[in-house]
Amino acid sequence: MSLDISEVHDRAGTMDFLKVPFPLYADDPHWVAPLFLERLDHLNVKKNPYFQHAQAQLFVAYRHGVPVGRISAQVDQLRLARYGDLKGQFGFFECEDNQDTADALFVAAAQWLKARKCRDMFGPFSFSINDEVGLLVKGFERMPSAMMGHARPRYAGHFERAGFAKVKDVFAYYTDHTGALPKLLDRVYKRALASGDIRFRALDKKHLKRDMDIVMDIFNDAWSSNWEFVPFTEAELAKLATDIKMLVTGNFVVIAEYKGKPAAMAVTLPNINEWFQGLNGRLLPFGWARLLSNVIRKRPREIRMPLMGVRKHLQDTLVGSALSIGVIEEIRRYHIPRGVVACEMSWILEENERMHHILQELGAHVDKVYRIYGKTL
Repeated sequence: MSLDISEVHDRAGTMDFLKVPFPLYADDPHWVAPLFLERLDHLNVKKNPYFQHAQAQLFVAYRHGVPVGRISAQVDQLRLARYGDLKGQFGFFECEDNQDTADALFVAAAQWLKARKCRDMFGPFSFSINDEVGLLVKGFERMPSAMMGHARPRYAGHFERAGFAKVKDVFAYYTDHTGALPKLLDRVYKRALASGDIRFRALDKKHLKRDMDIVMDIFNDAWSSNWEFVPFTEAELAKLATDIKMLVTGNFVVIAEYKGKPAAMAVTLPNINEWFQGLNGRLLPFGWARLLSNVIRKRPREIRMPLMGVRKHLQDTLVGSALSIGVIEEIRRYHIPRGVVACEMSWILEENERMHHILQELGAHVDKVYRIYGKTL
């Protein structure tokens, strides 16, 4: 059967790229179609600040003219400068149930990366470590949280038969515990407050840039030793601040100060996939009205915590533990009275034992596993 792999260079190709997943998930009640408008902006080199330090190529697989698969290949100069290696990345993988199609997509991405002197490829990243990360390999039974990926269970087999091997797993923790903190953690939290050295406050939207700079400064310090960490650029931070301003009130973000200095933070987002369900990716002709109704009438039942961090010099200390527990409890105390019944905390590196212990003590469990694969070119 005729199969063609085409590079995307125009809007028609981009639309085919975005349409690939729709028939593949037609029978999957847990997949949520992303909004075309948002995805078009994400792929747009003029609108996504990622492209200020990276280049990418999209590919679509066509069988008899019908889009049946897709993949991206990308090279991030900011990442290469930080790590000094020759690794390229790939992402956005979707494919019909056909290994030949998957192999052809992987080859197209590999050839593009090899032409740019890459010696290894790893992913999926859509596009970077600060976007959607990894291939879902466990936890297909629940709708993904905001800005997290979904997949068909067979995709892991496509990767592995094509010669990819696991590089890293990242975990999504999930909890629907809305009761009081466990006694031990509650004592730590109350002791932190009683000491007078720790103070918690919400993000101040009147001083959004100041507080987002604080959040990102803590993030860049707390996460700096993490696997594949790449800091946000100023342009990416500005876009993130704009996105957060649209989605959250100040209490979705908590900043902790220790002895008067910012020391920890936590960021939560509404699970906007609750609002996107049923829109089929489109706001026209009537999707905008349904989305607006959902936003106005339905407070989120679930939230996601994509960012949480404690300054590096306080990690692995009692103060650091108190700060971690404290920002999470401040978030809980805001959301639970407002009808939030569950929270996903994602993603967590598989080797981050300190955070695994805290989340498990809070009653959370690993609900989804996302795997990053790699191979030598």
